[in-house]
Amino acid sequence: MAGKLLDLAREVLTIEAEGLATLIKKLDAAFIKAVDLIYRAKGRVIVTGVGKSGIVARKIVATFNSTGTPAIFLHPVEAMHGDLGMVSSQDVVLALSNSGETKELTFLLPSLARLQVPVIVFTGRLHSTLARHSQVAIDTGVPREACPLGLAPTASTTAMLAMGDALAVVLLTKRGFKAGDFRRVHPGGSLGERLSVAISEVMLTGARIPFTFSDHLMEQAIREMDDKKMGATLVVDRRRTLKGIITDGDLRRALKKWGNVLEKKAGVVMTPRPRTIGAGALASQALELMEHHAITVLPVVDDKQKVLGIVHLHDLLGRGEFKFR
Repeated sequence: MAGKLLDLAREVLTIEAEGLATLIKKLDAAFIKAVDLIYRAKGRVIVTGVGKSGIVARKIVATFNSTGTPAIFLHPVEAMHGDLGMVSSQDVVLALSNSGETKELTFLLPSLARLQVPVIVFTGRLHSTLARHSQVAIDTGVPREACPLGLAPTASTTAMLAMGDALAVVLLTKRGFKAGDFRRVHPGGSLGERLSVAISEVMLTGARIPFTFSDHLMEQAIREMDDKKMGATLVVDRRRTLKGIITDGDLRRALKKWGNVLEKKAGVVMTPRPRTIGAGALASQALELMEHHAITVLPVVDDKQKVLGIVHLHDLLGRGEFKFR
């Protein structure tokens, strides 16, 4: 009996996977048009659906909001009784209906047209009423449902959910949404928690800081880089005042310029006056600074440029265990 149950479960997952594979082949210019409509909209994405599609719509709203696309769920029945007032001409409506004939949704089409609100629809029927009266119709149809009775929406709702994720991720990338932005909308999440603390709580200190002196040979500087596993070493004077930094990139450029760099002094190879941050700044500020300047290592200094610590991008985003002093 257990074997038969597992076989049935495997069949369900296979059907769901087949449905998603079908979506990949169907992606076309309609998807790009949907992305452009949402990206250019000055308002929100109003996502609507009934029943199981309504539940999927709510999840898509949550994903949009957490990745930089303002969205809200609108129940079509409530829209008929006043909630349509929340929709403006600056919004975009995303309607979910596998049949494309859901009466509660088709009933809204004339009102949305009067408001001049563009409509995007996820549907399994491109010749349906909703598809024909929308600005963009994205085909989320699947070959079959996983339900053996063919009644309960299963593979079709999975397809809509996945297409919503695809939209959200493409929009996230198009908007240049960063981890710092993610923290601002996820203040209670694990990543948000890491990024809301002060740099002094996450920076590496003491013997874990890779450093060398400007008059040391590069052979010693490279050994320090390798020993501390940071991909960089700070160049300081005897008072630990920061003078520069040597990164893997600096090393590659030096090799290209001079060939053998082992006998070169660190002060010659280093990048002087590197980007720095104060110990009182937030981890999120460090992350934004790193992203803006495309760097992965950031020295932490006081107001006199004395080195207090160093932070790596991976530690901000969670490399292994979160490191505290």
